[in-house]
Amino acid sequence: MFKYKLILGTFTALCVGGLSVSAMAATEIQWWHAMGGVNGERVNKIASDFNATQPDYKIVPVYKGNYTETMTAAIAAFRAKKQPHIVQVFEVGTATMMAAKGAVYPIEDMMKDSGESFDKSIYLPAVISYYQTPNGDLLSMPFNSSTPVLWYNKDAFKKAGVASPPKTWGEVADASRKVLAAGYECGFSFGWQSWVMIENFSAWHNIPVGTRENGFAGLDTVFTFNNDAVKMSLANVAKWGKDKIFVYGGRRGDSLPMFTSGKCAMWLNSSAYYGGIKKQAKFAFGQAMLPYYPSVIKKPQNSIIGGATLWVLRGHDQGSYKGVAKFMTYLSSPKVQAWWHQETGYVPITTPAYELSKKEGFYDKNPGTDTAIKQLSLNTPTPNSRGVRFGNFVQMRDVINEEMEAIWSGKKTASKAMDDAVKRGNKLLRRFEKANK
Repeated sequence: MFKYKLILGTFTALCVGGLSVSAMAATEIQWWHAMGGVNGERVNKIASDFNATQPDYKIVPVYKGNYTETMTAAIAAFRAKKQPHIVQVFEVGTATMMAAKGAVYPIEDMMKDSGESFDKSIYLPAVISYYQTPNGDLLSMPFNSSTPVLWYNKDAFKKAGVASPPKTWGEVADASRKVLAAGYECGFSFGWQSWVMIENFSAWHNIPVGTRENGFAGLDTVFTFNNDAVKMSLANVAKWGKDKIFVYGGRRGDSLPMFTSGKCAMWLNSSAYYGGIKKQAKFAFGQAMLPYYPSVIKKPQNSIIGGATLWVLRGHDQGSYKGVAKFMTYLSSPKVQAWWHQETGYVPITTPAYELSKKEGFYDKNPGTDTAIKQLSLNTPTPNSRGVRFGNFVQMRDVINEEMEAIWSGKKTASKAMDDAVKRGNKLLRRFEKANK
């Protein structure tokens, strides 16, 4: 007979009341997420596999749309007192979640209160530092973390006589010219352009996106990414666009088909596109580290993560949080994390999961799939390369997208667009600071 955990009353009391043990249902735990398509199926598998390990709790994953839609839905649900236990929030929503007074149940507190052991030291520093308080307390559970890499078409490089993947932006331009001469339609494209070309470009070159340690040290921060290095980089991209060295293909992952179809020989975007590229590309491909400008930095610093973490929301029965805590332990286990990493291209969030992947020979069989991990941990993060934590940054990404698209269309110079983006962005920062004083 199954041993159900009787939340209300004792076994005897329930039987006397006429309610049999078999009628007791597992406590349902709602998990709202933003993983569509194949990754949504993988999320469902993780939930069902956990549910099969014990009878007391049932994780119910619910797809709520893209990252922005999922976070917005969760905040609205909390106000209506209909919030889920767990919500997946992308990294730029961190400051907004931190400011949601009384809504968040910090992961370390929740694990401790639930009596579940929690060893913070097993998590990759580059991953958890993004989600820690100034005191080092972890606010949310890392789940799907990635970083942008340089994807390249090995067959195109071979045909064009490009010996190795480019390390500098100058080499990116040179390789692009060669593949164009070999009959390809474009040299390179990129997606999530604020994340790749401003946030990660800045971290990679160890320059700040804003003051106050990119917002980690306080709300009274201002944007500073309208600097010479960023302006120079974007001006070069715009110039290359005139010769098809660069072709713009959309804000998020819209430009993926430009790479997988063989149109563009290189693509700068998340390591988490590994599963999709492996499935769609009919050519040999590889991953390399992001390019850099030697005129800005002698050697690259480190890249920063994207992706999302799982935030626990308050307002539920304390007993249900024991189930949440057990699920978090399961989710972080080496076996689950190694599987998730190998299937998706997201980085393993723990050292044991990374070591297991190595032991299983995954990197030997799939060269380059550890590029993201090496890039994130290339050097000890500095205040410029830890990440970004700005209020209203979800809206700010829209502002940056608009201004960058004005560059690609020729409506603005890179200098004017970045100055305008900073001016508009600082208004959003002041609005957030005022609302959260």
